[in-house]
Amino acid sequence: MITANFDFGLFGRLRAAAGADWTDYVNHPFVGQLGRGTLPQACFRRFLTQDYLFLIHYARAYALLAHKSTTLADIRMATATLDAIVQELPLHLKYCAGWGLTEAMIEAEPEAPETMTYTRFVLDVGHSGDMLDLWVALMPCVAGYAEIGQLLISDKATVIEGNMYADWIRNYEGEHFLASAQAAIENLDSLGKRRGADARFAELSKIFNTATRLEAAFWQMGLNAGHSKEPIAAE
Repeated sequence: MITANFDFGLFGRLRAAAGADWTDYVNHPFVGQLGRGTLPQACFRRFLTQDYLFLIHYARAYALLAHKSTTLADIRMATATLDAIVQELPLHLKYCAGWGLTEAMIEAEPEAPETMTYTRFVLDVGHSGDMLDLWVALMPCVAGYAEIGQLLISDKATVIEGNMYADWIRNYEGEHFLASAQAAIENLDSLGKRRGADARFAELSKIFNTATRLEAAFWQMGLNAGHSKEPIAAE
């Protein structure tokens, strides 16, 4: 069975330095309720809608990563991930359809402030910094979801049988996703050695911590939908 080593290299150091910010992200109440199958459906639909809008900007970030790359190997890595995201978008829409969310509904939904804040932060880091800065800003999403998948599947409180969110959980604890996360962790470490990560660790840690807090805010945005008086798509 494939697992990812979240303590490895530069990522492991950044994750450890993030402390409670990282713990709060991967153990967010939204995640716990997903695992137990108790998350209100309105919360999940809100998350799915905003996640699709997020992925569009996530693809832009990897295009920028390719632009910032200075070696063919790095360009290949960035464009391979970009292509994977573009290929994932129709699959995401197909999954959303099972929750009553059509493409038209999703595209008509305005970006939540949390979505805008997070995606624009990542893109700003990419524009103002170098490839390493951008890669660090992307890692809480890349590796965080893999860790969340592993935490959920190993948690005795997680319910799979009869859980309406079981497919989502299985996707992020699956071998393909974990292998991709491990490759990203190793690529970050290699890039860090070439780009002087040790001397830049304090600044890289600030980027990583901010992105981690914005990930947690994204979960909270979904959770808040359960208490919102505003109409939710497909309701």
